[in-house]
Amino acid sequence: MKRIPFLMVLLLSIVSLSSCDKCDGEKPRARIINNGTDDASVQIKTSGGSTENLNNVPTGSTSDFRGYDAGLITFTVTVDKVEYVESVQMSECYEYDITIDPNNNISTTPRDRND
Repeated sequence: MKRIPFLMVLLLSIVSLSSCDKCDGEKPRARIINNGTDDASVQIKTSGGSTENLNNVPTGSTSDFRGYDAGLITFTVTVDKVEYVESVQMSECYEYDITIDPNNNISTTPRDRND
């Protein structure tokens, strides 16, 4: 009988902690951070067939985020007329930085928006 109040408090604590997420099933999103040698563009193809584009991001700048459906995503990044292709599994509530370094090397960095 003494355990019931304790269990109730414990249950309420767990529920309140799990409901503090900043993101609730939102689409993933990506942006370009262009430190490369020329303007950069990215085509984002989803496994569902839709396409999003971030075009002509100047060197030394960062684009706004663009959202898309979760799933297997193929990025086609173009810098200085050269294409780079990378496929990544994307989940809801994640955002991705597509970073182009001064040598035009491309990396993607995922970040959970609930952290």
